[in-house]
Formats: sequence, C-alpha cells, structure tokens
Amino acid sequence: MMGSREIIKVGMADLNIAKYPNILTTLGLGSCVGIALYDPITKIGGLAHIMLPDSTQIKNNSNIAKFADTATLKLVKDMIDIGAKKDRIVAKLAGGAQMFSFSSSNDLMSIGERNILAAQNILAKLNIPIVASDTGENYGRTIELYTENGELLIKTIGHGIKKI
Repeated sequence: MMGSREIIKVGMADLNIAKYPNILTTLGLGSCVGIALYDPITKIGGLAHIMLPDSTQIKNNSNIAKFADTATLKLVKDMIDIGAKKDRIVAKLAGGAQMFSFSSSNDLMSIGERNILAAQNILAKLNIPIVASDTGENYGRTIELYTENGELLIKTIGHGIKKI
C-alpha cells in the first residue's frame, strides 16, 4: 500500500497518533486548542483537541483527551510506544480563540487563553519545545498535521489558509 495516505480525524476532546504518510486533522477549533506533536526522525505525529485547561479542577475528568495536561501526557506516551523519542518531539499549537466578546471588564481570562497557557505549561514541564503556534484571535480553525514533515496546515473562515 505504498503511496496511499489516510486522513485520521480527531474529534473534540479526542486525540490520536499517526505515522508517515498519514495526516491527522481536527475540525472547528474555537476556544479549544489543537496540540500537535511531531518526531521528525521517525515521522510520528500526535494531535489532541483539548477543551479545558486542567483535569485537576474538574470532578468528572475521566476523558483524559479533554484536558491540556492529561491529553499531552497521553499523546507523548502513545508516540513513544510506537517509536518516537521524547527528546526529539516538538510541538505546534493552534486555536484558543476568544469566540465571544464579553461586555464585562473583569479580568477573568477567557477559556481560550487558559487553554493556550495550560498547553504551554505542560509542554514546558515535559521539555517539549513549541516551534510554532497560531493561537488567540476570534475565529475558528481547522488544522491538518502532515507526518511527512511536521507541517501544520491551518484553515480559517475569512482569514485564509496558512502553514506553520
């Protein structure tokens, strides 16, 4: 089956890994954050679509893919299980938009910002460098992670397509 590549969909509060030549994709990142991990030597990628920053703050936290902290740990473990090396893994982040404007001027950070920070924090703890990101703003994103080269394609409505 040379040359055929599969597109592996990652749902909301979901995660998955893939080997070259497959592509990981997740649709409709609003305040959610897409955490894309990649080992350039083995061409193994991982993608999580996280909804909330921190599993320790929530009682019903059985879905580890929903939270930045637990999803990232699971992705790294799954990638290592199929041959990735932790010290080669790099990360790219997308999403974390502020989808609604709030009229109150309180300083509570939006869930999007908190998701971005949580993703950055867990990656820092794991010593995984963030090599690129496309986060914040006020629009949704659909992303595709190419295991061929670790490229992250970001499609937006009204803001074009870019690669990071």
